[in-house]
Amino acid sequence: MHYSWSFLLKRFGLFLLVIWSAATLNFLVPKLTPRDPLREKLLAQAAKTGYIPAGFNEMVKAYEVQFGLDQPVWKQYVRYMNNLLHLDLGYSIAYYPKTTLELISEALPYTIAVLTLATVVAFFLGTLLGALMGWERSSFFVRHILPSFLMLGAIPAFVFGLILVYFLAFRWKLLPLTGAQSANMVSAFNLPFILDLAKHAILPAVTVIMTSAGGWAIGMRGMMVTVQGEDYMTFGEAKGLKGWRLFYKYGVRNAILPQVTGLALAFSYIVSGSVLVELVCRYPGIGSVLADAIKGLDYGVIYGVVFVLTVTIAVAMLIMDLIYPLLDPRIRYEKN
Repeated sequence: MHYSWSFLLKRFGLFLLVIWSAATLNFLVPKLTPRDPLREKLLAQAAKTGYIPAGFNEMVKAYEVQFGLDQPVWKQYVRYMNNLLHLDLGYSIAYYPKTTLELISEALPYTIAVLTLATVVAFFLGTLLGALMGWERSSFFVRHILPSFLMLGAIPAFVFGLILVYFLAFRWKLLPLTGAQSANMVSAFNLPFILDLAKHAILPAVTVIMTSAGGWAIGMRGMMVTVQGEDYMTFGEAKGLKGWRLFYKYGVRNAILPQVTGLALAFSYIVSGSVLVELVCRYPGIGSVLADAIKGLDYGVIYGVVFVLTVTIAVAMLIMDLIYPLLDPRIRYEKN
C-alpha cells in the first residue's frame, strides 16, 4: 500500500486544522457566558461559614491573577494555545489545586474500560443478528420475529438508562445505584474488587449495548440483502458451496466492510458519547467530569476534556482514512 506525499500532507494538514478549529471554539464558547466562576466558587465557600470575609473582592482579583483571567481575551487565548502545545491543561477552578490532567486520568480509565467493552459487544452482537436477518436462508423467527426486538435502538440511551436505573437499582435493588465501586471496598487487584467494579459497570454497559446493537444490526442487514445479488454470490451458489461457507466467506466478509468503518468511528466517540449515560447511571467517568465542569463553569476542566475528546476523534478518523485500503483493496490513494 503506497500513499503519495501530497496525500499524506493534505490529510495531516486537515488533521491539524480540525484540532486548531476545535480548540479555538473550545476556548471561545465558555467566554460567552456572563457568569464569573471564581466569584461563584468563593461565594459558595463563604456561604458554608455563614459570612463573607473582609476583602472578598480583593481575594477574587487575586485568584483571577492566579488563573490568568485578569488578562485580555486575546492574551488568554495565546496562553491557552501555548499550554496546549506543551500538554499543560491547567488547574481546575472547582477542585484547585488539582490539575485537569489529574481529574481526566482518574475518570478516563472507567469510561474507556466500560464503554470499549460495551461497544465491541454491541458491534459483534448487532452484526451477527443483522447478518442472520438479511440472510434469505435463515429461519422464520430470525427473519420476521427477531427484528421487532431491535426497536430498543430507537430509544435514546439516557432514557433507556433511566428505565434500567429505576427498576434494577432503585426499585428491585439488584445493582448499585451510583458510583464505580462500593464505599467499603479497598482498591486491590483481587477477585472481590474486580467483581465489585463489574457489578457497578453493568448499568452503563447494558445501556450502551441494548441501544446501539440495533443500529449495527440494521446496517448489517441492509448490506447482507445487497451482497446477495452480487455475481460472486451467484457464482458461489453455482459451485454448490455449503450454506455456512457461502454465508460467512462470501456474504459476511463483503458486507462487513462498512461496519468496520463504523466501528472505528464508534471507538472515537466512546468518550464523547458517554456523557448522558454516565450522568443517568451516576458513573464517575469522563462524561460526569465534563458535566460537573460545565455546571460549575470550570474553564480548565472544560478546555482539557473537550480537547481530549477532539484529539481522540481526529486521530481515529485519520487512522481510519489511512488503513481503509487494507479493508477494501478497491480503494486507492495513489495518483493515476
